[in-house]
Amino acid sequence: MEASIPENQTSASAAAIDRRAIPADASESRWQAADGHELRRIDWAANSETPRGSILFLPGRGDFYEKYLESLEEWHRAGWRVTAADWRGQAGSGRLGDDKLTGHIEDFTQWTSDLAHLWSAWKASTPGPHVLVAHSMGGHIVTRALVDGLVDPDAVVLSAPMLGMAGPPLPLAVLHSVARVMARIGSPKRPAWKWSEKPGEMPARRRDLLTHDDDRYEDELWWRQTRPELAMGPGSWGWVERAYASTREIEAPGAMEKVDIPVLVVSTSNDKLVKHEAAARAAERFPKGEIAAFGEEAHHEILREVDDVRGEAMRDIAEFLDRVAPRQA
Repeated sequence: MEASIPENQTSASAAAIDRRAIPADASESRWQAADGHELRRIDWAANSETPRGSILFLPGRGDFYEKYLESLEEWHRAGWRVTAADWRGQAGSGRLGDDKLTGHIEDFTQWTSDLAHLWSAWKASTPGPHVLVAHSMGGHIVTRALVDGLVDPDAVVLSAPMLGMAGPPLPLAVLHSVARVMARIGSPKRPAWKWSEKPGEMPARRRDLLTHDDDRYEDELWWRQTRPELAMGPGSWGWVERAYASTREIEAPGAMEKVDIPVLVVSTSNDKLVKHEAAARAAERFPKGEIAAFGEEAHHEILREVDDVRGEAMRDIAEFLDRVAPRQA
Protein backbone atom coordinates (compact mmCIF):
# COMPACT_ATOMS: atom_id res chain seq x y z
CA MET A 1 0.00 0.00 0.00
CA GLU A 2 1.44 3.38 -0.99
CA ALA A 3 1.92 5.99 1.69
CA SER A 4 -0.42 8.96 1.39
CA ILE A 5 1.02 12.43 0.81
CA PRO A 6 -0.46 15.33 2.75
CA GLU A 7 -2.64 17.54 0.55
CA ASN A 8 -0.63 20.70 1.31
CA GLN A 9 2.61 18.97 0.37
CA THR A 10 1.10 17.72 -2.90
CA SER A 11 -0.11 21.17 -3.88
CA ALA A 12 3.21 22.77 -2.93
CA SER A 13 5.14 20.27 -5.04
CA ALA A 14 2.87 20.87 -8.02
CA ALA A 15 2.89 24.66 -7.78
CA ALA A 16 4.91 26.47 -10.41
CA ILE A 17 8.20 28.00 -9.30
CA ASP A 18 8.55 31.74 -9.85
CA ARG A 19 12.16 32.21 -10.90
CA ARG A 20 11.89 35.96 -10.32
CA ALA A 21 10.83 35.89 -6.67
CA ILE A 22 12.45 34.74 -3.43
CA PRO A 23 10.33 31.77 -2.31
CA ALA A 24 8.14 32.33 0.73
CA ASP A 25 9.90 29.52 2.62
CA ALA A 26 13.37 31.00 2.03
CA SER A 27 15.12 33.64 4.12
CA GLU A 28 18.02 35.87 3.07
CA SER A 29 20.65 36.90 5.59
CA ARG A 30 24.35 37.62 6.03
CA TRP A 31 27.10 35.66 7.74
CA GLN A 32 30.60 36.62 8.77
CA ALA A 33 33.72 34.96 7.46
CA ALA A 34 36.57 34.27 9.87
CA ASP A 35 38.05 37.73 9.24
CA GLY A 36 34.71 39.48 9.70
CA HIS A 37 33.93 40.00 6.00
CA GLU A 38 30.15 39.79 5.52
CA LEU A 39 28.76 37.46 2.90
CA ARG A 40 25.22 36.93 1.70
CA ARG A 41 23.28 33.67 2.00
CA ILE A 42 19.81 32.23 1.55
CA ASP A 43 18.30 29.34 3.51
CA TRP A 44 15.32 27.04 3.25
CA ALA A 45 14.51 25.32 6.53
CA ALA A 46 13.69 21.61 6.46
CA ASN A 47 10.09 21.14 5.36
CA SER A 48 9.42 18.05 7.47
CA GLU A 49 10.42 16.43 10.75
CA THR A 50 12.43 13.87 8.79
CA PRO A 51 14.33 15.89 6.16
CA ARG A 52 16.03 14.22 3.24
CA GLY A 53 19.31 15.86 4.26
CA SER A 54 21.03 19.19 3.59
CA ILE A 55 22.44 20.77 0.43
CA LEU A 56 24.90 23.67 0.34
CA PHE A 57 25.03 25.26 -3.11
CA LEU A 58 27.82 27.55 -4.37
CA PRO A 59 27.53 29.45 -7.69
CA GLY A 60 30.11 30.33 -10.34
CA ARG A 61 32.23 33.37 -11.21
CA GLY A 62 30.11 36.46 -11.57
CA ASP A 63 27.07 34.47 -10.46
CA PHE A 64 24.49 35.03 -7.76
CA TYR A 65 22.18 32.57 -6.04
CA GLU A 66 19.06 34.17 -7.55
CA LYS A 67 19.97 32.52 -10.87
CA TYR A 68 19.48 29.09 -9.29
CA LEU A 69 16.29 29.66 -7.29
CA GLU A 70 14.47 27.13 -9.47
CA SER A 71 16.85 24.27 -8.65
CA LEU A 72 17.20 25.29 -5.00
CA GLU A 73 13.43 25.36 -4.56
CA GLU A 74 13.06 21.99 -6.31
CA TRP A 75 15.55 20.41 -3.92
CA HIS A 76 13.72 21.95 -0.99
CA ARG A 77 10.42 20.54 -2.23
CA ALA A 78 12.11 17.15 -2.50
CA GLY A 79 12.76 17.31 1.24
CA TRP A 80 16.23 18.84 1.41
CA ARG A 81 17.25 21.58 3.82
CA VAL A 82 18.93 24.03 1.40
CA THR A 83 21.48 26.84 1.71
CA ALA A 84 23.23 28.92 -0.97
CA ALA A 85 25.81 31.65 -0.52
CA ASP A 86 27.72 34.23 -2.53
CA TRP A 87 31.47 34.14 -2.87
CA ARG A 88 33.45 36.95 -1.27
CA GLY A 89 33.87 39.82 -3.72
CA GLN A 90 30.87 39.19 -5.95
CA ALA A 91 27.06 39.44 -6.08
CA GLY A 92 25.83 40.87 -2.77
CA SER A 93 29.05 40.14 -0.88
CA GLY A 94 31.10 43.24 -1.74
CA ARG A 95 33.92 43.83 -4.22
CA LEU A 96 37.67 43.31 -3.96
CA GLY A 97 38.83 45.24 -7.04
CA ASP A 98 39.03 48.89 -8.00
CA ASP A 99 35.57 49.12 -9.57
CA LYS A 100 32.07 47.66 -9.24
CA LEU A 101 32.24 45.28 -12.21
CA THR A 102 35.65 43.60 -12.30
CA GLY A 103 35.94 40.39 -10.30
CA HIS A 104 39.19 40.18 -8.34
CA ILE A 105 40.73 37.94 -5.67
CA GLU A 106 44.15 37.95 -4.05
CA ASP A 107 44.23 34.14 -3.89
CA PHE A 108 41.74 31.31 -4.24
CA THR A 109 42.59 30.21 -0.71
CA GLN A 110 40.53 33.17 0.49
CA TRP A 111 37.53 31.42 -1.00
CA THR A 112 38.43 27.96 0.28
CA SER A 113 38.93 29.45 3.76
CA ASP A 114 35.51 31.10 3.59
CA LEU A 115 33.98 27.81 2.50
CA ALA A 116 35.68 25.89 5.32
CA HIS A 117 34.40 28.44 7.86
CA LEU A 118 30.84 28.27 6.52
CA TRP A 119 30.95 24.50 6.17
CA SER A 120 31.91 23.90 9.78
CA ALA A 121 29.04 25.95 11.21
CA TRP A 122 26.51 24.89 8.59
CA LYS A 123 27.19 21.17 8.96
CA ALA A 124 26.87 21.37 12.75
CA SER A 125 23.45 23.00 12.51
CA THR A 126 21.81 20.99 9.72
CA PRO A 127 20.60 17.39 9.31
CA GLY A 128 22.62 14.88 7.30
CA PRO A 129 23.53 13.60 4.87
CA HIS A 130 25.41 16.76 3.90
CA VAL A 131 25.92 17.50 0.20
CA LEU A 132 27.95 20.16 -1.61
CA VAL A 133 26.67 21.26 -5.03
CA ALA A 134 28.64 23.85 -7.00
CA HIS A 135 28.70 25.38 -10.46
CA SER A 136 31.65 26.42 -12.65
CA MET A 137 34.16 28.42 -10.55
CA GLY A 138 32.28 27.21 -7.48
CA GLY A 139 33.10 23.68 -8.63
CA HIS A 140 36.78 24.61 -8.81
CA ILE A 141 36.76 26.05 -5.30
CA VAL A 142 34.92 23.02 -3.89
CA THR A 143 37.39 20.70 -5.63
CA ARG A 144 40.31 22.68 -4.20
CA ALA A 145 38.75 22.49 -0.72
CA LEU A 146 38.34 18.72 -1.12
CA VAL A 147 41.95 18.31 -2.25
CA ASP A 148 43.13 20.43 0.69
CA GLY A 149 40.99 18.49 3.16
CA LEU A 150 38.96 21.52 4.27
CA VAL A 151 35.46 20.02 3.91
CA ASP A 152 34.04 16.54 4.43
CA PRO A 153 30.69 16.20 2.64
CA ASP A 154 28.88 12.91 2.19
CA ALA A 155 28.60 13.61 -1.54
CA VAL A 156 29.51 16.31 -4.07
CA VAL A 157 27.91 17.43 -7.33
CA LEU A 158 29.97 19.62 -9.68
CA SER A 159 28.04 21.36 -12.48
CA ALA A 160 30.26 22.37 -15.42
CA PRO A 161 33.22 22.73 -13.04
CA MET A 162 35.99 25.18 -13.93
CA LEU A 163 38.77 22.62 -13.71
CA GLY A 164 40.26 23.91 -16.94
CA MET A 165 39.46 27.24 -18.60
CA ALA A 166 38.65 27.44 -22.29
CA GLY A 167 41.37 29.22 -24.21
CA PRO A 168 44.54 28.64 -26.23
CA PRO A 169 45.57 24.96 -26.46
CA LEU A 170 48.79 25.55 -24.55
CA PRO A 171 50.26 23.70 -21.56
CA LEU A 172 48.93 24.86 -18.19
CA ALA A 173 52.40 25.97 -17.07
CA VAL A 174 52.73 28.21 -20.15
CA LEU A 175 49.29 29.76 -19.66
CA HIS A 176 50.11 30.42 -16.01
CA SER A 177 53.42 32.06 -16.94
CA VAL A 178 51.72 34.40 -19.40
CA ALA A 179 49.06 35.34 -16.84
CA ARG A 180 51.75 35.94 -14.23
CA VAL A 181 53.49 38.41 -16.55
CA MET A 182 50.23 40.18 -17.39
CA ALA A 183 49.39 40.53 -13.68
CA ARG A 184 52.76 42.13 -13.01
CA ILE A 185 53.10 44.60 -15.90
CA GLY A 186 50.06 46.59 -14.74
CA SER A 187 47.58 46.57 -11.92
CA PRO A 188 46.51 42.97 -11.21
CA LYS A 189 43.03 44.38 -10.55
CA ARG A 190 42.51 45.57 -14.13
CA PRO A 191 40.08 43.61 -16.37
CA ALA A 192 41.63 40.66 -18.16
CA TRP A 193 39.22 40.74 -21.09
CA LYS A 194 36.84 43.14 -22.78
CA TRP A 195 33.26 43.08 -21.56
CA SER A 196 31.38 45.33 -23.99
CA GLU A 197 31.55 48.74 -25.58
CA LYS A 198 29.30 50.14 -22.87
CA PRO A 199 30.38 49.45 -19.25
CA GLY A 200 27.96 47.09 -17.56
CA GLU A 201 26.16 46.11 -20.77
CA MET A 202 26.04 42.41 -21.60
CA PRO A 203 28.19 41.17 -24.50
CA ALA A 204 26.08 40.46 -27.59
CA ARG A 205 26.77 36.71 -27.83
CA ARG A 206 26.90 35.93 -24.12
CA ARG A 207 23.57 34.07 -24.18
CA ASP A 208 24.96 31.60 -26.72
CA LEU A 209 27.62 30.55 -24.23
CA LEU A 210 25.29 29.93 -21.31
CA THR A 211 21.94 28.36 -22.23
CA HIS A 212 19.56 27.53 -25.08
CA ASP A 213 16.66 28.74 -22.91
CA ASP A 214 15.83 32.37 -23.69
CA ASP A 215 13.45 32.78 -20.76
CA ARG A 216 15.94 31.53 -18.18
CA TYR A 217 18.61 33.77 -19.65
CA GLU A 218 16.25 36.73 -19.36
CA ASP A 219 15.71 35.83 -15.69
CA GLU A 220 19.35 36.67 -15.01
CA LEU A 221 19.03 40.05 -16.72
CA TRP A 222 15.86 40.76 -14.74
CA TRP A 223 17.62 40.08 -11.44
CA ARG A 224 20.56 42.29 -12.46
CA GLN A 225 18.14 45.14 -13.18
CA THR A 226 16.12 44.53 -10.02
CA ARG A 227 19.19 44.18 -7.81
CA PRO A 228 21.97 46.22 -9.49
CA GLU A 229 24.51 45.20 -6.85
CA LEU A 230 24.54 41.71 -8.41
CA ALA A 231 26.08 42.85 -11.70
CA MET A 232 29.65 41.74 -12.44
CA GLY A 233 31.77 41.81 -15.58
CA PRO A 234 35.17 40.33 -16.44
CA GLY A 235 37.71 38.86 -14.08
CA SER A 236 40.94 40.67 -13.25
CA TRP A 237 44.40 39.59 -14.39
CA GLY A 238 45.01 38.75 -10.75
CA TRP A 239 42.01 36.43 -10.82
CA VAL A 240 43.23 34.77 -14.02
CA GLU A 241 46.73 34.22 -12.65
CA ARG A 242 45.43 32.84 -9.35
CA ALA A 243 42.95 30.60 -11.20
CA TYR A 244 45.80 29.01 -13.15
CA ALA A 245 47.86 28.69 -9.98
CA SER A 246 45.01 26.94 -8.19
CA THR A 247 44.37 24.69 -11.19
CA ARG A 248 47.97 23.52 -10.98
CA GLU A 249 47.38 22.57 -7.34
CA ILE A 250 44.32 20.55 -8.30
CA GLU A 251 46.10 18.93 -11.26
CA ALA A 252 49.11 17.87 -9.18
CA PRO A 253 49.73 14.11 -9.20
CA GLY A 254 47.78 12.39 -6.45
CA ALA A 255 45.68 15.46 -5.56
CA MET A 256 42.26 14.34 -6.75
CA GLU A 257 43.11 10.71 -6.14
CA LYS A 258 43.06 11.25 -2.37
CA VAL A 259 39.46 12.54 -2.32
CA ASP A 260 37.56 9.52 -1.00
CA ILE A 261 34.10 11.07 -1.42
CA PRO A 262 31.46 10.31 -4.07
CA VAL A 263 31.60 13.03 -6.75
CA LEU A 264 29.22 13.47 -9.68
CA VAL A 265 30.53 15.69 -12.47
CA VAL A 266 27.82 17.15 -14.72
CA SER A 267 29.47 18.46 -17.87
CA THR A 268 28.87 19.18 -21.54
CA SER A 269 31.20 18.74 -24.49
CA ASN A 270 29.55 21.87 -25.94
CA ASP A 271 30.98 24.07 -23.18
CA LYS A 272 32.84 27.11 -24.53
CA LEU A 273 33.80 28.57 -21.12
CA VAL A 274 35.42 25.64 -19.31
CA LYS A 275 37.08 22.52 -20.62
CA HIS A 276 34.86 19.45 -20.72
CA GLU A 277 37.99 17.32 -21.12
CA ALA A 278 39.28 18.51 -17.74
CA ALA A 279 35.94 17.73 -16.09
CA ALA A 280 35.84 14.24 -17.63
CA ARG A 281 39.41 13.59 -16.54
CA ALA A 282 38.55 14.66 -12.99
CA ALA A 283 35.63 12.24 -12.91
CA GLU A 284 38.12 9.48 -13.72
CA ARG A 285 40.71 10.66 -11.19
CA PHE A 286 38.32 10.89 -8.23
CA PRO A 287 38.28 7.36 -6.73
CA LYS A 288 34.48 7.58 -6.45
CA GLY A 289 33.93 9.88 -9.40
CA GLU A 290 31.11 9.63 -11.93
CA ILE A 291 30.07 11.77 -14.88
CA ALA A 292 26.76 12.80 -16.41
CA ALA A 293 27.83 13.98 -19.85
CA PHE A 294 25.85 16.13 -22.25
CA GLY A 295 26.56 17.27 -25.80
CA GLU A 296 25.27 19.89 -28.23
CA GLU A 297 21.95 20.07 -26.38
CA ALA A 298 23.58 21.86 -23.43
CA HIS A 299 25.62 25.01 -23.00
CA HIS A 300 27.60 25.92 -19.87
CA GLU A 301 24.68 26.50 -17.47
CA ILE A 302 23.22 23.00 -17.54
CA LEU A 303 20.98 23.67 -14.53
CA ARG A 304 19.45 26.61 -16.44
CA GLU A 305 18.99 24.86 -19.76
CA VAL A 306 15.76 24.03 -21.62
CA ASP A 307 13.35 21.83 -19.68
CA ASP A 308 14.31 18.48 -21.23
CA VAL A 309 18.05 18.95 -20.67
CA ARG A 310 17.72 20.51 -17.25
CA GLY A 311 15.24 17.83 -16.19
CA GLU A 312 17.64 15.07 -17.20
CA ALA A 313 20.45 16.69 -15.22
CA MET A 314 18.26 17.08 -12.13
CA ARG A 315 17.20 13.42 -12.39
CA ASP A 316 20.85 12.36 -12.72
CA ILE A 317 21.67 14.32 -9.56
CA ALA A 318 18.71 12.88 -7.64
CA GLU A 319 19.58 9.31 -8.64
CA PHE A 320 23.22 9.82 -7.64
CA LEU A 321 22.33 11.26 -4.23
CA ASP A 322 19.74 8.56 -3.52
CA ARG A 323 22.43 5.99 -4.19
CA VAL A 324 25.49 7.45 -2.45
CA ALA A 325 23.87 9.65 0.24
CA PRO A 326 20.57 7.98 1.18
CA ARG A 327 18.18 9.45 3.71
CA GLN A 328 19.37 8.81 7.25
CA ALA A 329 17.20 6.64 9.49
